[in-house]
Amino acid sequence: MTQPSHAPQLILASKSPRRYRLLKQAGLSFSVVVSRFDESRIPPAAPDRLVIALAEGKAADVAEQYPEAWVIGADTIVTIDGRILGKPASRSEAGKMLALLSGTTHQVYTGYNIRCLSRGRSISDFVRTDVRFKPLGAEEIEWYIHTDEPFDKAGAYAIQGLGTSLVRSVNGSYTNVVGLPVCEVIECLIREGVITRTR
Repeated sequence: MTQPSHAPQLILASKSPRRYRLLKQAGLSFSVVVSRFDESRIPPAAPDRLVIALAEGKAADVAEQYPEAWVIGADTIVTIDGRILGKPASRSEAGKMLALLSGTTHQVYTGYNIRCLSRGRSISDFVRTDVRFKPLGAEEIEWYIHTDEPFDKAGAYAIQGLGTSLVRSVNGSYTNVVGLPVCEVIECLIREGVITRTR
């Protein structure tokens, strides 16, 4: 069981229900404070540097409001052939993304930042996972788009939902594809003494 050490306040700086569920499944006790960070402030960069910069910006914004708390910020992007796929803005855009991913291997990057302002601690890293899609026919793409699941998802799919039927294989962290590399985040929290593992 995961228990707090000296009960430090832990905050997830994200409105993502997927990250919330992942941390709850890991047994963590935490609050959610949505970051007001303006992501457009971050200039274009390589995927690993981009997700870390975005995660740091989100965590820093919330940490300034709660300097005594440990704050977790994260950001996830999907890339294929060097192209970054964000969240589709329309059914047409979702269809184009899914057609692009069809029968190919793409990369999912999640950057995370864990910080406590009062302790002067800030730890950042990223995890990359390779995901291979099966070949998708036009009818299957249309079916999936009309489930409305692709929206608000980087790359236009949710591996933890109906989108699992599109995925042939995953090489690396599954939770990273969902939105947060739980193993690495928990390891960092343990190293920093934020949580302990006890019977």
